[in-house]
Amino acid sequence: MRNKDLLLIPGPTPVVDSIYDALGEETRAHTDPRFVSRFKTAIERIKRILNTDGEVFIVAGSGTLAMEMALVNTIAPGERLLIISHGYFGDRFIKLGQAFGIKIDLLQAEWGKQVDIKHVKEHLEKHHYKAVTVTHADTSTGVKASLGVLIPLIKQHGALAIVDGVCATTAMPEDMQHNYAGPDTAIDIVLTGSQKAIGVPPGVGIVAFSQAALKARNEMERVSAFYCDIHNWIPVMHDPSKYFATPPVNMIYALEEGLRIVEEEGLKKRYVRHKAYGKAVRSALRVYGMTPLAEEDDAAPTLSCIYYPEGVNDAEFREALAKQGVILSGALAHLAGKAFRIGHMGNTTPEMLEEAIRKIGETLKMSGHEANVEEALSVFTEILSSTSVK
Repeated sequence: MRNKDLLLIPGPTPVVDSIYDALGEETRAHTDPRFVSRFKTAIERIKRILNTDGEVFIVAGSGTLAMEMALVNTIAPGERLLIISHGYFGDRFIKLGQAFGIKIDLLQAEWGKQVDIKHVKEHLEKHHYKAVTVTHADTSTGVKASLGVLIPLIKQHGALAIVDGVCATTAMPEDMQHNYAGPDTAIDIVLTGSQKAIGVPPGVGIVAFSQAALKARNEMERVSAFYCDIHNWIPVMHDPSKYFATPPVNMIYALEEGLRIVEEEGLKKRYVRHKAYGKAVRSALRVYGMTPLAEEDDAAPTLSCIYYPEGVNDAEFREALAKQGVILSGALAHLAGKAFRIGHMGNTTPEMLEEAIRKIGETLKMSGHEANVEEALSVFTEILSSTSVK
């Protein structure tokens, strides 16, 4: 890779050379048949990866835009939304919903833990919800949601299941035609962005709708949006030579290449790889006295939030690492200064993570803390070897 730094934050994530090459191709007209063909291929790849029987939408924007598209096209003002939150980004749905006059109920887990399923049942039995949002992997806490438990429960109570896959898509299973507990217990919407597990630079929002989600939009007389109204985008997704708003031409090139890499590796292999990365990184860092926020059963494969040992200064520690080319993120909200976040997804390699673990240990030692670097590296390597991830 031509990257100079080890960009191990929760996103953007490392970009491989072939994606940079695609991004740097000649910019063509958005109606040029050569571009139209690439756009069609990207749409087809997303449909296969998410296995939707409905529509996918690829638009210029961020994951937040994708969140907005999911809500505004399915929930009318005055209808009720249940937000299942495992952290800061689950909470983001609150202001999004309020902006469109949606009635909000929030079910917030303790940071580092999964939501209590008993409380989910209580909420679903108390009110009729048009939809329920679930963040598959929360970028602030490194906690994953148990879709196998939550999706059937949501669907059995007649609500649409909206999955925020921004920090999960292509690294964690999100098959939209998988019925978790019998007929009609599948995901209705998956929303995501280009810059995390897909491994492409930021700039593209992606949303996939099931037939049930499309029906919800069709039953709405109007929506409080123009750019985000999927009815304006469906003709373009069927025929990218049509115009609604100018697509991000070079980003589509990059996305198409990133999705090609995903399909070439294969989703099953990617799921195994990411799970192994997460476990190996967390286990190695425990050797340094660094404790993950989430217990292993609740931890996401894509990123981890890690407590510092006593006496480590967050800003100084991450600055020292950055000077060595290892870029980590600080923790958010009440964890700021107490923990850091490390991404281990997308195009990240074992060699990158091994180097990061080494430099984290060496930086701890330079600041006067004990750190058995060789033991940490041995733990990391052993876990990857046991899962055949090289």
